[in-house]
Amino acid sequence: MLLEFYTNSSTIECGVDEAGRGCLCGGVFASAVILPKNFSSKEALNDSKKLNSRQRDNLRKIIEKEAISFSVGFATNEEIDQINILKASFLAMQRAILGLKIKPDILLIDGNRFVSKLDIPYYCIVKGDQKYQSIAAASILAKTYRDEYITKMAEKYPQYLWNKNKGYPTKEHRMAIKEYGITPLHRKTFNLLGEETLF
Repeated sequence: MLLEFYTNSSTIECGVDEAGRGCLCGGVFASAVILPKNFSSKEALNDSKKLNSRQRDNLRKIIEKEAISFSVGFATNEEIDQINILKASFLAMQRAILGLKIKPDILLIDGNRFVSKLDIPYYCIVKGDQKYQSIAAASILAKTYRDEYITKMAEKYPQYLWNKNKGYPTKEHRMAIKEYGITPLHRKTFNLLGEETLF
């Protein structure tokens, strides 16, 4: 199924999505993307979770080349612990939006909730990354930038296998936490050991 634009008018629409909300470590990343109305690519846009890493990497190059404007923002694991993951996700999204070179007319937010201090109207769209091109593009950038970041951090902390689990709560990740303790990148307010607890 080909994804569409929210409106066919001259309205400048910006898709916004986040990645890394369910991870045990690192920051949460978000991206904001404004695509041209005639955007097309050989590799079909879709929710980043429905694409493999090769497809995501190929699409990232195309999006960054063809987008009218794009930006990536993040909130740190310290900020997540201070204000909670939901508010940190909103913060990362706002930082991404503020990083755009031009101001959009409307924001298309993936999901059912958003709180903004920006003076831009927005619409929350459940599974928006499976419906609209700009949100799918934002999903791909947020995912690839976060994966790139956590893979780099895996070089510093190889015992947690972040290069494979990308910081998500796999059995191996939790076993490593139990054996080696936590790193400065772990989210202390998260349930790091499942039913067990560290603190």
